[in-house]
Amino acid sequence: MALGDAWKQLSWFYYQYVLVTALYMLEPWERTIFNSLLITVAAMAVYTCYVFMPQHIMAILHYFEVVQ
Repeated sequence: MALGDAWKQLSWFYYQYVLVTALYMLEPWERTIFNSLLITVAAMAVYTCYVFMPQHIMAILHYFEVVQ
């Protein structure tokens, strides 16, 4: 039952996402392109934060002399 409940919850979240972003008006191929672009941009943002944030945090800590 837990797997079925999780699937219902996931379906509900996807339904809300489609309604909020107005993707229900697009055709399936357009929706696929939009979702692919969204996932690509989100993945690039996460990767950029993972690579560059430690450098910026260390620079800030050095500036405020928290770390020697």
